[in-house]
Amino acid sequence: MTTGGGTRSFTTTFGTLRGLQKLNLIDCVTYMSGLSGTCWAMAQMYRDAYWSHRNMDELICEAKKHVTKSKMGVFSIDRMKYYQQQLNKRKEEGYKTTFIDLWGLMIEYLLHDGKDNHKLSDQREALTEGQNPLPIYVTLNIKEKYSTQDFKEWVEFTPYEVGFLKYGTFVCPENFGSEFFMGRMIKKLPESRISYLHGMWSSIFSVNLLYLLNKVNNSEEFWHRWTRDKIIDIEEDPNLPTRPYELKSHMFVPAGNLSSAFRGFLTDRLSVAQSHNFLKGLQLHNDYLENEQFQRWKATVLDYCPNQLTEHDDYLGLPLEEACKFYSEQGIPFPNVVLTEEDKKNPKECYYFNQTGSPECPQVLFFPLVNDTFQHYRAPGEKRNDDEMHAGNTDVSSTSSPYGTHLLTYSEEDFDKLVNLSEYNIMNNQHIILQALHDAVARKRQCYHRY
Repeated sequence: MTTGGGTRSFTTTFGTLRGLQKLNLIDCVTYMSGLSGTCWAMAQMYRDAYWSHRNMDELICEAKKHVTKSKMGVFSIDRMKYYQQQLNKRKEEGYKTTFIDLWGLMIEYLLHDGKDNHKLSDQREALTEGQNPLPIYVTLNIKEKYSTQDFKEWVEFTPYEVGFLKYGTFVCPENFGSEFFMGRMIKKLPESRISYLHGMWSSIFSVNLLYLLNKVNNSEEFWHRWTRDKIIDIEEDPNLPTRPYELKSHMFVPAGNLSSAFRGFLTDRLSVAQSHNFLKGLQLHNDYLENEQFQRWKATVLDYCPNQLTEHDDYLGLPLEEACKFYSEQGIPFPNVVLTEEDKKNPKECYYFNQTGSPECPQVLFFPLVNDTFQHYRAPGEKRNDDEMHAGNTDVSSTSSPYGTHLLTYSEEDFDKLVNLSEYNIMNNQHIILQALHDAVARKRQCYHRY
């Protein structure tokens, strides 16, 4: 599982995977998931049906060419004409175009020399023999006029299907974006080029003011209190028995005029990708409490109001926003992650969290982006000489770091340093990775003998 971060995460993904390849561990991976810049890297790799079995230096060399090139051409007259032509064509095909589609075309320029006709369904060629991990690209579905505190749903994209694990509802990539009603396709649209999906997966323009305020001074609680709709439990006796298909009684109080004005201002986004909603009209809420596939999320107040679920919307909103403390809030089994103050000041290269006695709880290996022993070692166990110390001077944490998430262009030297650092941190912690795999096999055996 890889995280977002634009060009930085795009670059580190290649270094991390090259490290795993050198340790002969990629064959142990069933699937890999990512968002934002890591989606860019994954999409690049899966154009080659056998990428994990080839020397990754060629892929990295190609990525380096685009990361280090000048980006000024993205605003050239010829490129502007190309954007207009492509967006007009997309609109004629039946899509509702937004600024995020333009952003996807800009990403196309950042990662390629020309037009990229690659599509998500084309990546099946890289999976027909199980030769590579299954790629899972993720993003969030949101609602206009709602903060992600009130509503967010994960959407998964693979070469075989696109959809919501929450609802247990998926469509094949060829049909994502087409118009559906009550589970039937009413208008077929051509499959989107993957460039447009990049815009959905990495929409840095979809951050709203409420999110930024919270980042700056943690003030979201105040604004959230004055802008959200209220859900009031009106059951006189909360212990009254109910049938499985019955909802508890709640009173839904919409935000007032002043609160609505506040909410509109605070949750306004520059642009959100729009795609036809394939859940439209499915009426999943009729028995969604009995449906084992459906999980009511604590992250959204709207799950208490079935008529406001995604099945009633004409379009899906797909931005990229950070999900923080998600697992604990949703009640998803996850190890107790405890970091000391020293860990926060000086993070280690790798952390291993394994909650024994909880077979449903995943084992987690966490690799923060840090430059620790890489400063002094060119490879695990091989110290740098005086002439090589400069190559280990890789600044990934200061405010003047050349790897800020807003930066799209690196120098060749900075690109090489980041790739090498990411690879080193994997290989230098081989013993921890192998211990985690050993523990996983032991847990599987224990569960097998138990049942």
